[in-house]
Amino acid sequence: MSRQLYFECASGISGDMTVAALLDLGADEKTLRETLGTLPIEEPYEIHISRVKKSSLDVCDFLVKLPQDGEFLDHDMEYLHGHLHEHDHEHESEAAHDHGHDHDHDHDHDHSHDRHDHDHGHTHSHGHEHDHSHTHAHAHGRGPDEIRGIFAASSMTDGAKAIANRILQVLAEAEAAVHGTDVSLVHFHEAGAVDSIIDIAATAICLDNLAVDGVIFTELCEGHGSVRCQHGLLPIPVPAVTKIATAHGLKFRFLPVEGELVTPTGAAIAAATVTSDTLPASIKILGCGMGAGKRSYDVPEILRVFLVETPENDGAENFRKKDVIWKLETNVDDCTGETLGYVMEQLFAAGARDVNYTPVFMKKNRPAYELHVICDAKDVPRMEEIIFRETTTIGIRRMPMERTVLSREVRRIETSLGEAVVKVCPVGDEEKIYPEYESAAKIARARHLPLQKVYDTVKKESEER
Repeated sequence: MSRQLYFECASGISGDMTVAALLDLGADEKTLRETLGTLPIEEPYEIHISRVKKSSLDVCDFLVKLPQDGEFLDHDMEYLHGHLHEHDHEHESEAAHDHGHDHDHDHDHDHSHDRHDHDHGHTHSHGHEHDHSHTHAHAHGRGPDEIRGIFAASSMTDGAKAIANRILQVLAEAEAAVHGTDVSLVHFHEAGAVDSIIDIAATAICLDNLAVDGVIFTELCEGHGSVRCQHGLLPIPVPAVTKIATAHGLKFRFLPVEGELVTPTGAAIAAATVTSDTLPASIKILGCGMGAGKRSYDVPEILRVFLVETPENDGAENFRKKDVIWKLETNVDDCTGETLGYVMEQLFAAGARDVNYTPVFMKKNRPAYELHVICDAKDVPRMEEIIFRETTTIGIRRMPMERTVLSREVRRIETSLGEAVVKVCPVGDEEKIYPEYESAAKIARARHLPLQKVYDTVKKESEER
């Protein structure tokens, strides 16, 4: 059986809605708080997790509270509607913190609504009582590399870091495309950077904590109209969301609702984590989490995330029959090993399922490498862009391929070495058990044991259960 998350984005999606829904579904709040506490962010902030009412429904709310946000405004889209850093300093001590730089872009729909829903009397401080002298430490904005460094320096698991970096990469590429610049030159504006970093990290931590096999996004529902930013009115979907949807093949459905339902962070989460855009015809619902948005529209701003399981097969086979992936191939004969290694990193960061090189001899007996990339159909354009940009090839072969995949289940088990995560694949009447690398590596580092010994111990004790 396969455990997957199904995101029902009937009212759109944003970063805070996602975190709230995953917490409501069962992601461990203590793990989230402790891990977020290790992020080396100097600016003071607090995490508020509470229960609120949306259309008379009891749902979870996740809020990153910044000291300058007297009205608890949502900056989810701030950095995308404004702001390549231009070194003009005019935001640093005045506009960036007194809302004089006009948050109307995110509040045409009146952010003052529903604030009574947030019972701040029982919210939970994250404990970040930092000296306010740090508040302007990053007024120049943070670039993607600095944010990756924040993730790397935290206690996030390798799996959570990988998810966070994928989301960040999607956002950075969209930002660069919108402003016509290189990804390396992108800087996220301070007013939106802190809570956006937290939203991305929190989403990754919760997804990793839930340990599912896949993520399903069938479509994202979006509104219409325009939204105001520093540079004037922007159409909905905003340019960054449009860039993400185009680059990653996200499906949209437009509702007769005036207002923005899909934020750049929300679109990036979908693009970076989706493994399927089709909900199986038959599923078993194991749980449902509901996350609250911060705005009021004609539709309840609630994100529902279902934990679903495909039912047992009626026959003896334990296979998922319907699965199509794409294989890209190209021959490269004049790139260094370092370049090829860098290309592999870029492809994996962009969502490739697998990347490998095979030594080959080409015409005139020239030694070369054949690059193989396995990816989903939606990722083909981005994979080809990376290959053309980073290698010297002038042509790529591509083909769709059907495959037969064993169903799998992720389990957390107690062993003599501590809790471990294993993947279980049924084959007939037997089960194949595979210890997860990240879990085994964490145990090996903590106990100063050889990785292979951890693998053997976890596998043996799992099979004996």
